[in-house]
Amino acid sequence: MYLIDSHCHLNMEFYKNDYQEVAKRAFENGVKKLIMIGTNFQDSQRGIQIANEISYAYTSIGWHPHDVKEIGNLKNLMKIMKLAEEKKVIAYGEIGLDYFKKYSPIDIQQKFFRYQIGIAKELNLPIIIHDRDANRDVVKILKEEKAYKVGGVIHCFSGELEYAKKVIDMNFYISFPGTITFKKNIEKAKKLIKNIPLNKILIETDSPFLTPEPFRGKRNEPAYVKYVAEKIAEFKNISFNEVAKTTTENCLKLFKINN
Repeated sequence: MYLIDSHCHLNMEFYKNDYQEVAKRAFENGVKKLIMIGTNFQDSQRGIQIANEISYAYTSIGWHPHDVKEIGNLKNLMKIMKLAEEKKVIAYGEIGLDYFKKYSPIDIQQKFFRYQIGIAKELNLPIIIHDRDANRDVVKILKEEKAYKVGGVIHCFSGELEYAKKVIDMNFYISFPGTITFKKNIEKAKKLIKNIPLNKILIETDSPFLTPEPFRGKRNEPAYVKYVAEKIAEFKNISFNEVAKTTTENCLKLFKINN
């Protein structure tokens, strides 16, 4: 019985000096596998480096919607495909749309979202989706680009149940972070999670961001994913062990990781 942090950023500068210690703490707290996330070419390379150092770490590759304005052209985007040859690369993302901060223009976000779905399909890798205030366009693009062929996960889910059902029908999982432990989110999260089948749920930290209670205000880390699992167990009125077992099985299945 163990947990998987399906989305963390040990490959970012926040952990430059202590990523090994952070990973070790996670392992000692029952998080026996963790998945780092690529947000640009540099982070994707760094994730591979760390995953090759740490036996229970894996990584994805991809360009975050915040950063796609830096890609420039398709030739530069294609460089990231070479990274998929590394055996610890198990997914493509996080990619998607962010209409809240709009660090990259919306038209550029949409263009490279489509291109990267195409790359993921060519590489036969599941897709990790970032979606902030863009539910309608995310669904539209996923349908039009036939993303169901590889499936994936909507990370850090904060949408409505109707949206969750639409993406589940397209072969996607729903992943919840520490925000479900925040007092202001409890009622909405409880109603949502009670109505999503456990076999379609993943858990994550999105560390160093979105630190759960009781550590809110401090840097997040993969060891804290257990607080997400505990809250899901509470909402569904089931045991922690059932949440741990099923979310782990879901993650292993989606990312094709051998147990």
